[in-house]
Amino acid sequence: MEWQDDAYVLSSRAFGETGAIVELLTETHGRYAAHVAGAASRRMKPYLQPGARVLAAYRSRTSDNLGSAQLEPVGEGPAALFDDPMALAGLSAAAAVAQGALPERQPHPGAFAGFEALTASFALDEIWPAVFVRFEAGLLEELGFGLDFSRCAATGVVDDLIYVSPKSGRAVSRAAGAPYHERMLALPPFLLSSQGGLAEGDVAAGFALTGHFLEQFVFGPLNRPLPPARVWLIDKLHAAGRL
Repeated sequence: MEWQDDAYVLSSRAFGETGAIVELLTETHGRYAAHVAGAASRRMKPYLQPGARVLAAYRSRTSDNLGSAQLEPVGEGPAALFDDPMALAGLSAAAAVAQGALPERQPHPGAFAGFEALTASFALDEIWPAVFVRFEAGLLEELGFGLDFSRCAATGVVDDLIYVSPKSGRAVSRAAGAPYHERMLALPPFLLSSQGGLAEGDVAAGFALTGHFLEQFVFGPLNRPLPPARVWLIDKLHAAGRL
């Protein structure tokens, strides 16, 4: 079994004296683990960091076995963010969420495209946390748990949507949700439209929203908590006053 594909490194752990088991998010093959020989070398370490873009050449004797991969770096990758610890934390958190949520060896090109868009946004300091929330919403949709913000779940109206039902993931209007507002999740405007703008508290509401459904639909059924890297990122954004 052989293939070549564009990929992002999601994680890397040492294996043997000089090798590593590397988790990849590939464009057309989904999430794949592979053994990478010589991964401990000074030359290879920089592009085995979470979020590094690589060209992967994968080879395995059978489709069921753990194969090996040769990786070639594409672009600067995480090195471009070394002067921005917050963006680096965001990149690591996104890699951890993708690794934990996506099933192995199932194609999810939408997840790859979303991750690619998120990595490009880290150059835009003011907006990437909101793009991160959009990435998580897209990941839910890619996995079959898409949130529906098109109209009110109770009345069908398309205006003044400010809540989301924590059970169904569908939007609810201000009027319909008012009697139950304490139980509702807030729907920040930037998830309704790219022109929605960002107000104080919107990013925090977005993270709470996607985190709730990632936990309910993805990580909970797998008996896993949300990735610690995601929790740490939100703590850092909160401390920096960016939520």
